[in-house]
Amino acid sequence: MGALLALLLNAEFILSKFIMGYSILFFATLAVHYHNDYFDFEADHYVKPTAISGGSGVLVENPEWRGLSKNIALTFIGLSIALSIAFSFIFSHSVEFVLFVIFGNLLAWFYAAPPIKLSYRRLGEFGNIAIGLLFPAMGYFVLMGTLNLPLLIFTVPIMFLQMLFTSSVEIPDMEGDSLGGKRTWIVLYGRGFGFRVIAVSAILSTASFLLISLTGVFSSTINFQVLAFISLIPLVLGVVELVKKPLDRESATRFSKYNLASVFIMVILINIYFLYLLKGGSFII
Repeated sequence: MGALLALLLNAEFILSKFIMGYSILFFATLAVHYHNDYFDFEADHYVKPTAISGGSGVLVENPEWRGLSKNIALTFIGLSIALSIAFSFIFSHSVEFVLFVIFGNLLAWFYAAPPIKLSYRRLGEFGNIAIGLLFPAMGYFVLMGTLNLPLLIFTVPIMFLQMLFTSSVEIPDMEGDSLGGKRTWIVLYGRGFGFRVIAVSAILSTASFLLISLTGVFSSTINFQVLAFISLIPLVLGVVELVKKPLDRESATRFSKYNLASVFIMVILINIYFLYLLKGGSFII
């Protein structure tokens, strides 16, 4: 999405740039699955994994693989940073690009790693919200060569969506996270609070898209009313959840899966819309 936004704002598309930039993000993201399982080893004993939460459960079943999991994570992080350095040399990007990649990897690492342990100190949600900025910014930085005001404005509604995403992932694990020592917002305030956060986040995302259309920052490049319309998918679902109040684990998990699916669908539709605009199309509402 961030890369497509850069192209809409007149960045040049270079396939090798895109592939190498995506590889940097790929290795960083892959590392998360290994070091989160490593650092959440004790907590994961209390959690029953679902399709969207609870870790993989692999280390709980095979504790002798813990050291391997950590080493794999460090290897992927090293590859991500090394590729960012190579990328900067090859494409004459600034050192800020490398620092950006290092920051992203460190933020992910300390989500569960000591001494910071964000998810155990009531700060995990803030780290997760930052993903709504970091992921699009990565694609944008790769092709545009810089981070600027249009990108930051664009990511505001995406960060609200990431808050929706985060709450949905935390909801199924409330009981296990509590026993495991995590201090997520869901553990502290309950599933009902989580679904209220989801609804409010969806409303703020839609409202942000509408407000962006009034700023004039993007001129006539993107019709943000279209993005606001697409964002009604998770918003309607969030309102339904407020009415139904699915607070038991089984029904709460089911609706959490729906929330994640709605975000995926929304992102895909936005990407399709951006591709349509790059082809020369336009929408009028």
